[in-house]
Amino acid sequence: MPADSVRARSIEIGRAAFQDPLLLGGQAARVGLSCESCHVGGRDNPNFRFPGLSDAPGTADVTTSIFSRVRGNAVFDPKPIPDLAGPRDAPRASPETLTTFIHGLVVEEFDGSVPPAAVLRGLVDYVAALDPAACPAGREAPVTLASHFSDARRALSAAATATDPQTAARMISSARAALSLIDERYQALPAETRALRAAAVRLEPLQTAARAGEASLARDIGIWLRDSQGLERRLAASEVLSLYAPANLANLPRGRP
Repeated sequence: MPADSVRARSIEIGRAAFQDPLLLGGQAARVGLSCESCHVGGRDNPNFRFPGLSDAPGTADVTTSIFSRVRGNAVFDPKPIPDLAGPRDAPRASPETLTTFIHGLVVEEFDGSVPPAAVLRGLVDYVAALDPAACPAGREAPVTLASHFSDARRALSAAATATDPQTAARMISSARAALSLIDERYQALPAETRALRAAAVRLEPLQTAARAGEASLARDIGIWLRDSQGLERRLAASEVLSLYAPANLANLPRGRP
């Protein structure tokens, strides 16, 4: 993370937006597809496979009409998903061209709405800051309850310090998306699921407050963050019974999400 606090905050905004399916909108949002789905940690995703979008794992058709009315070319032509931390090619060699690239991806490739200026700038800063040395290609990190809670908290912290209402609301959307990833792994545990969903519901008025620019937002986010620590401890106690446990995931009946 850079020493420049303004740029560090921008990178956190970009990271949260990168993980939020609502950034892309349309069909992508409906199926929970985010930038992170194709580019895990900003890299590639050799395990990505989506019906109608991929052939071999790790490929995607970026000109499909499934997601885009603008770039759809009526040809099934999936390509390998690129590593965003790899060498910068000419079209993305500068902040200006990277801004154009990301804007086009969101608005044209996925039919999303134009992101708030701070969110677009954050995405540019996040992608530009990706360092292949910090996360070598091919190295896999386990998906855990703690990692998803961390994503939610980081997004909410970005919301608390955002300087415009639209960006703050987008950050809370990203936090809610992180909680939904936890929810789908605890559906066999009704009591834990109810507690988690109650915490998620508490974010709804915070998102409304963010859109309205209410001064109490940072304080209320702080309260949620404090209370979430107990919830995480409760969920962690039963994590071995959830789908975070590799054995449980491996035994999941075929055909279930």
